[in-house]
Amino acid sequence: MSVTKGEQIRANLSTGSILDTMSAPAVSAPLARVPNALTILRLGLIPVFIALLIPAEGGKSWAAAIVFGVAGVTDQIDGWLARRWRVESDFGRVADPLADRLMIDAAVILLVLVHDRLPWIALALIIARDALLISGYKLVMPQGYELNVNFLGKAATWLLYASLAFIMVTDEGTSWPLWIFWTGVVLALAAGALYLRSAWQVMRR
Repeated sequence: MSVTKGEQIRANLSTGSILDTMSAPAVSAPLARVPNALTILRLGLIPVFIALLIPAEGGKSWAAAIVFGVAGVTDQIDGWLARRWRVESDFGRVADPLADRLMIDAAVILLVLVHDRLPWIALALIIARDALLISGYKLVMPQGYELNVNFLGKAATWLLYASLAFIMVTDEGTSWPLWIFWTGVVLALAAGALYLRSAWQVMRR
């Protein structure tokens, strides 16, 4: 069956409309800003968290843990909303993981250096992992490649948020939050290795 030129044009326009609809935001402009606003809020909570945890006796502070927990919750919400509402942005792709890294790093640094609730090796591993991720990102960014977050990375972030919050509300010497923390560290290192492998494969192309 032959197709006339007019029918072909109408089909192309229809296809284009469908694609535009699929890529267009699913919410109004004000709501589309909510995921990035939550990311900015998480960045803003970092100095508040630091101010609460530093003076805490023995590194135990419900206030600091609550602020830290709120940051962890916003991490889950902003990414979920951005995907559901189809409002992912370049800002969110960079700022969202950066906010997580800064918040978690701040907690580890303070619990190691100020309160001695974590061993030095914990700080060394977390900082080394973040440094490697930044290096890998810088290698592939000029080529337009994005290091998308994998499941291991997400699981590691969840466990690190949870374990560090538990450490802040339990007495020194409580072991079970540390088991969760080290599980998160292992997953974080595994996720980092996968990111670096992806970066290496991109560089070899």
